[in-house]
Amino acid sequence: MAFDQLTSSAFLLYDEWIKEADPRVEDWPLMTSPFPQTVVILAYIYFVTTLGPRLMENRKPFDLKRPMIIYNISIVIFSLYLIYEFLLSGWANGYSYRCDLVDYSSSPQALRMARTCWLYYFSKFIELLDTIFFVLRKKNSQVSFLHVFHHSIMPFTWWFGVKFAPGGLGTFHALLNCCVHVIMYSYYALSAMGPAFQKYLWWKKHMTTIQLVQFVMVTGHIGQFFFMKDCQYQCPVFLYVIGSYGMIFLVLFLNFYYHAYTKGKRLPKVLQNGACHQNGVHKKVE
Repeated sequence: MAFDQLTSSAFLLYDEWIKEADPRVEDWPLMTSPFPQTVVILAYIYFVTTLGPRLMENRKPFDLKRPMIIYNISIVIFSLYLIYEFLLSGWANGYSYRCDLVDYSSSPQALRMARTCWLYYFSKFIELLDTIFFVLRKKNSQVSFLHVFHHSIMPFTWWFGVKFAPGGLGTFHALLNCCVHVIMYSYYALSAMGPAFQKYLWWKKHMTTIQLVQFVMVTGHIGQFFFMKDCQYQCPVFLYVIGSYGMIFLVLFLNFYYHAYTKGKRLPKVLQNGACHQNGVHKKVE
């Protein structure tokens, strides 16, 4: 009986809370309720941590070179498009980079921002393929807690962002994230093209640094809100979530950076073991 009452109270609270949602996005795909995306995310976690490795245990790794090249280049193009849309719908078209409120009107610019937020949210599901590729290629060591947590939490939290606050200062981190993804997925595309392109991948360590700078900028931008006396941002709870997200991932990526590079565990082999030259050509020692 107590459990039934608790469940009933939870649904009543949810019904009251959902009334505050943005009516413009109500009928958009995946926006009716958070439950469909929750099922997808839980299925993703189960597959990449349990089912996938089990199915691949006695199989040869899949050769996914061509699909991965196409996938990574597609993400770069899509990220560039999202940057363009975020800029024209606010960040280069009226936003102050300080107290930017959500525009809930039906103006073309406001609707454009809302659609861009939804596209960014949907892109987080496409990016789940990152981990699935790891599993199918039997690169299970790369399916780390940091990786799975990052890919799981982003679509989950962004559902609420699109549902309640598709715009305003809470979207700055999405713009930054798209910029980082252009760099990151360009690296992945070059990496997938094979040994002939390895010479263009010297900047891997700097890619991690760029990610760290991203989280510092996100935390700094959101931090402004707590020092502004008259900012009437409509959904301040999301700013706490984004600020916490920025700080948590800053700590996690700093930990990764320390173990991967400061301690030398993931330095390129050419730096770990030295290099030799054959016929004047720089060659990594494998």
